[in-house]
Amino acid sequence: MKLISYNIQYGFGTDGCYDLERISRVIDGADIIALQEVERHWHRTGFDDQPEILSRLLPNYYCAYGPAFDMDASTFEKGRVINRRRQFGTMIFSRFPILWSRLHTLPMRRTIAPLNTQNAALECMIRTPYGPVRVFSLHLAHIGVEERLEQIEYLLERHQRTPLEGGPWSGADDEAHRDWTHGESEPECPLDAIWMGDFNSEPGSAEYNRITGQTPYHKGATYYNGFTDAAIAAGLSPNALHTHVKKIGGQIQLRQLDHCFVGSMLASRVRSVQVDNNEIASDHHPMLIDIDLETPSTL
Repeated sequence: MKLISYNIQYGFGTDGCYDLERISRVIDGADIIALQEVERHWHRTGFDDQPEILSRLLPNYYCAYGPAFDMDASTFEKGRVINRRRQFGTMIFSRFPILWSRLHTLPMRRTIAPLNTQNAALECMIRTPYGPVRVFSLHLAHIGVEERLEQIEYLLERHQRTPLEGGPWSGADDEAHRDWTHGESEPECPLDAIWMGDFNSEPGSAEYNRITGQTPYHKGATYYNGFTDAAIAAGLSPNALHTHVKKIGGQIQLRQLDHCFVGSMLASRVRSVQVDNNEIASDHHPMLIDIDLETPSTL
């Protein structure tokens, strides 16, 4: 099964062109797609409703959108209020139904300078042939290590509480006449999870090591409720990939800021990870992950 993680920089490529159709061509064909920097009703993109436009360009996918923040963008026209919200967030497309989703707003540090914005992680429960998997599209803070570590701690704590918290609702419906559950059983909420997105941190960083863990005496060891870098699981060496190019201090630096971390029980199913470094539809490059989510789980 093909997965893609892609920070689309709200549709602007390295050539300065704004083109959502180009973005859709890059990602069309994958089975599960995690996008970051998707927006609604911003002046810079002609007040486009990007989730709606992308869903029209990709009609064979289920989708969910999670705005990290929401600002008033309403206007008063012809004697009435035109309600409109200016939003910025993450999105997931899937060839399989997204049975439920929820948004996690991440810890944020207030800055004096430079500009800092709210970050979030969109969680979607997708039932694949392998079984139910929680897929995240997330975007961590771009300024400081400390803020990113706080965000990672929040996500790891929520992950470890998954068996205790469950999904959007739980328990027996004692008010069936109110139709809270639509006659459905308690939503599945497996420990199996995949995190994809822009982590704004590189392999070997404190943030990266907090996610993957450090096991100096047993190289490659993973805990049942831990995470593995999909690229390492695929046999690549650290820093073998780059997803972002930036001129820093007068020199061009190739950095891997985008990652796919899979729950440890999925690590053996990763087949390959690659990055399309020729793609110019965004300032980030799309990461492509091939993972076996077709063979049913034997656990």
